[in-house]
Amino acid sequence: MSIPHEIPSYLTQTEIGPWGVYLEQIDRVTPYLGTLARWVETLKRPKRILVVDVPIERDDGTIAHFEGYRVQHNTSRGPGKGGVRFHQDVTLSEVMALSAWMTVKNAAVNVPYGGAKGGIRVNPKTLSNGELQRMTRRYTSEINIIIGPNKDIPAPDVNTNEKIMAWMMDTYSMNQGSTASGVVTGKPISLGGSLGRREATGRGVYVVGCEAAARRGLDIHGARIAVQGFGNVGAIAARLFAEAGAKVVAVQDHMGTVYRDTGLDVPALEQHVAQHGSVSGFPSAEAIEDRSRFWEIDCDILIPAALEQQITEANANKIRAKIILEGANGPTTPAADDILHEKGVLIVPDVIANAGGVTVSYFEWVQDFSSFFWTEDEINQRLTRIMREAIAAVWHIADEKKVSLRTAAFIVACTRVLQAREMRGLYP
Repeated sequence: MSIPHEIPSYLTQTEIGPWGVYLEQIDRVTPYLGTLARWVETLKRPKRILVVDVPIERDDGTIAHFEGYRVQHNTSRGPGKGGVRFHQDVTLSEVMALSAWMTVKNAAVNVPYGGAKGGIRVNPKTLSNGELQRMTRRYTSEINIIIGPNKDIPAPDVNTNEKIMAWMMDTYSMNQGSTASGVVTGKPISLGGSLGRREATGRGVYVVGCEAAARRGLDIHGARIAVQGFGNVGAIAARLFAEAGAKVVAVQDHMGTVYRDTGLDVPALEQHVAQHGSVSGFPSAEAIEDRSRFWEIDCDILIPAALEQQITEANANKIRAKIILEGANGPTTPAADDILHEKGVLIVPDVIANAGGVTVSYFEWVQDFSSFFWTEDEINQRLTRIMREAIAAVWHIADEKKVSLRTAAFIVACTRVLQAREMRGLYP
């Protein structure tokens, strides 16, 4: 039973969306916060919300307007940090929740950031390259007043990439009058990007997946893996698991689902997606027409790496996996969490499982400030160490408090955030 909350005027109780999932997660962790619970309302209110109009001139001379957001949830532990997504279904509730999960994620792996997130309601596939650039630059100009290397550092997310980050960095720099490479992360290497950043989120999923499997007595070699979402996160994680001897038996993306009991050829599948834009039509696999059957596939590890709220009450009972690694943000609803817990399924939550991206973003930010860059091996070693330390700390709390890994991650993270809030006090 969720606790009634004071809903801000710009949301409604009936359509609270992903923000409601986050609030329920905070309710579940509150009893474990001790005296810090007096500050918990801080976590239920974003520090700053900016909603902007993003007008551009289309190639045909018409004027189009898009709705843009940047939300800074909490900056008690450092500047805001979080991605920017371009998607036709982006909402303020979603961006609020994503910014809050970034607060938790950054604190859970103990990087010195707060949480932020941004987005534009647009299907970028409907834009030409020129229109995409104009929209990105206009959006950056509109949020320019609240971002900066010491204020809020955007990064890639759904439908954004190195090219988008380069445009954002250049726009901000032109407005400042000097190059500010540290204003975004996930940039091209030639503009101060970090080696290993593109693969970092998927690599982090793989690292914590191996740790979870070892603690559960599951041998990765020969383990059956199913992946939802075959973008940057899902594809990299699938490749690393396959290289370790696992069998990636099923992959689903926005257009189709492919299955092969003996294991898919992941590099060949990556090539197919690069050429055709989807896993659909991959010749060396069986196509599963009914998308809902994906959740019933017999596997050891399930990796939801697409969008939020994919695992719900409707499909949780169908899942046959032993371990779920949340590559996406918020893919499992609280009700589904409870069902899976009853079934004995181990869920490694998003705030740990997909934190590899922000960890290497932190490395990139540090390298930009120092103008001294590390090798890819050094970056991967540091990433692996931080991810292993983070999952070990969360696992310890889960065992000590007899709670799920998600609640344990929130205990670790929210304690760190609220300790910082308490130590800083309220000004004025």
